[in-house]
Amino acid sequence: MKIYTRGGDDGTTGLLFGGRVGKDQSGPEACGAVDEAVSALGVARAAASGAVAASILEAQRDLFVAGAELATTKAKRSRLQAGVSLVDAAMVDRLEAAIDALDAEVGMPTGFVVPGGNPVAAALDQARSIVRRAERRAVAHLRAEGIEGSLVVPFLNRLGDYLYMLARAAEGEWIPSRREE
Repeated sequence: MKIYTRGGDDGTTGLLFGGRVGKDQSGPEACGAVDEAVSALGVARAAASGAVAASILEAQRDLFVAGAELATTKAKRSRLQAGVSLVDAAMVDRLEAAIDALDAEVGMPTGFVVPGGNPVAAALDQARSIVRRAERRAVAHLRAEGIEGSLVVPFLNRLGDYLYMLARAAEGEWIPSRREE
């Protein structure tokens, strides 16, 4: 198998469980923003170590779930599997618990935060801003397709909050794993 298929040369892309759509439609736009977030988190993880790197890897893997959901047509959503290709409430709950743990340990900043406290925190802040873009693109896609009940937007919203707190914690060198909660 070759990396290139030529299938997208006409400006379309394949979807999970079949079908093709224009690369400039809302679904591929949302998936592309999620992919950017995964890559940006990769930069943060490459600069991190230990529990920080493990937490970032968890976020990257969860973003694959969100991307899979966004790459599925409304008609084929019944084929999605919770926690594998469909964002579920447990994913959102884990993020909320991790945010609460970080808040209890490092607290909320009392003023504006200028990114750049250290390389890991700066990379996390950049990834957070990309996650916020992915969130906006997901909102547009779900509305355009008339998809209701998806937890992709709440997940991305919490992930942005989590990355903000993770960056603050990275500046102070304390990070619990989300899965430890």
